[in-house]
Amino acid sequence: MMLRGAPEGQATAVLRPLATASVLCQVEPVGRWFEAFIKRRNMHVSASFQELEDEKELSEESGDEELQLEEFPLLKTLDPKDWKNQDHYLVLGLGHLRYKASQKQIKAAHKAMVLKHHPDKRKAAGEQIGEGDNDYFTCITKAYEILFDPVKRRAFNSVDPTFDNTVPSKSEAKENFFEVFSPVFERNSRWSNIKNVPKLGVANSSFEEVDAFYSFWYNFDSWREFSYLDEEEKEKAECRDERRWIEKQNRATRALRKKEEMNRIRTLIDTAYSCDPRIKKFKEEEKAKKEAEKKAKVDAKRKEQEEKEKQRQAELEAARLAKEKEEEATRQQALLMKKEKDIQKKAVKKERQKLRTTCKNWSYFSDNEAECVKMMEEVEKLCDRLELTSLQCLNEALTSTTREEGKAAVEKQIEEVNEQIKKEREEADARLRQATRSTEKSTSGGGGGSKNWSEDDLQLLIKAVNLFPAGTNSRWEVIANYMNLHSTTGIKRTAKDVINKAKNLQKLDPHQKDDINKKAFDKFKKEHGVVPQAEIATPSERFDVPLTDSSPWTTEEQKLLEQALKTYPVNTPERWEKIAASVPGRSKKDCMKRYKELVEMVKAKKAAQEQVLNAAKTKK
Repeated sequence: MMLRGAPEGQATAVLRPLATASVLCQVEPVGRWFEAFIKRRNMHVSASFQELEDEKELSEESGDEELQLEEFPLLKTLDPKDWKNQDHYLVLGLGHLRYKASQKQIKAAHKAMVLKHHPDKRKAAGEQIGEGDNDYFTCITKAYEILFDPVKRRAFNSVDPTFDNTVPSKSEAKENFFEVFSPVFERNSRWSNIKNVPKLGVANSSFEEVDAFYSFWYNFDSWREFSYLDEEEKEKAECRDERRWIEKQNRATRALRKKEEMNRIRTLIDTAYSCDPRIKKFKEEEKAKKEAEKKAKVDAKRKEQEEKEKQRQAELEAARLAKEKEEEATRQQALLMKKEKDIQKKAVKKERQKLRTTCKNWSYFSDNEAECVKMMEEVEKLCDRLELTSLQCLNEALTSTTREEGKAAVEKQIEEVNEQIKKEREEADARLRQATRSTEKSTSGGGGGSKNWSEDDLQLLIKAVNLFPAGTNSRWEVIANYMNLHSTTGIKRTAKDVINKAKNLQKLDPHQKDDINKKAFDKFKKEHGVVPQAEIATPSERFDVPLTDSSPWTTEEQKLLEQALKTYPVNTPERWEKIAASVPGRSKKDCMKRYKELVEMVKAKKAAQEQVLNAAKTKK
């Protein structure tokens, strides 16, 4: 039964008898019967599928009958024993077809060769025949055995002697890339396990086509194998061990040849990829695209920065305007306050002048000159102490009263002011006495007491504090141990005593500290005599540098000196000149002197720390 084709614009439908209601299904016409229908419709004939199959077989048979064989002129000269090195396609007359020859063509060629070269036929014709397998007809038999067996034929095709294994060089493909590489890839595509091998394409092929081509070849799956070139045949082995050894040798040889083949294919692909003008074009386009994207990013970033800068400038401008507005408001407020203050000041001045004038007109309420002077001083005191409201009240009282009443009002005001002054003085004296007692208490407190600290001990403490700065391990224990070692009083100081005294010294004013240092220096001069003054001499050429003051080293100068000492080691030529150049404002002599002081300080610190550690070990 054959389905009819659906009319144009309609679909074929099949109704299936089911228990439920019928459903309309869309069916796609397929199969060999539909193929036969299409062929009949295209050829405008009416024939069945079987008739078409018979027609196909007849056409193939007629093709076999029309097969043209090429006679191998050297066939009779072949050595039957060397059949493995012969070209089997040439022996059967299929040299023009080779790997494209079908099984039926191989069978037909063998049939024709047998009919022509069979030993019996040649013997009947009077031709001399070789004995056994020494006749050249053995080569025809071997050729048919190899080519008719698909496995053996595949092994022979893998080592086809006519196949060109060469790989074009870059110089050959420089001008005519597609003309050079297209036939090479087409020739090597016969080894692919995957059919429909992509073509090399043309100069205007798309990126997807080129990428698919090179992806296929970089992952090329080759069926080519080299078992035909095995030097040893395992069938000739006399025992199982020998057969295994032969198989092992053959596998190793095949793997080596397979590796060489894959390297050849890879070399071909790499050469083509490096010479392909399309790849260069794609790379340039990709590079241009990346540069465009990079430029777009840079422009976007620049635009964003400009927007941010614009916004920042707007914010700064708004802040500036707000600040100016605030400053203007503050200035106006200050001006207003100043005006009010000036007005109040003028009013106070006016009231004071009025008070002075009133008292002066009344002769300061006395006819005695001494009392007038005293009253004048008291009036000035009132002018200085009284505020505006008090002065106004007093002036109003003086204006509306007699002299005696005015005098009483003034004297009453003077008594109140004197009481206030007296009270303020008492409070100040009380605060002063309290501060004095606190100072005496703090000075007399502490471990050894102020009376036990001599001037030498104070100077030694100051020296130790400077010698062991903050950050020294067990700093106050080290300072106490240092004082116990160098003190002449014989009093043992603890870390707590040293801390308390150091705090007290910090509370002293600079004049007291200078007094302590001066006394220590006077004692030094008394013990060691007057320090001789150095003669003023002309500096030598080596130290011909400007004189610098012996001011203390700042923290920044100390850091620069330490960095210079690390930068210029001991073996550096003109080391101290370079170090002095690295510390602005300091000469070579200053740097050397400071370096010696640092060395002595480090040595003393290490010695004191070792003594503390030894004392701790002794206690344990």
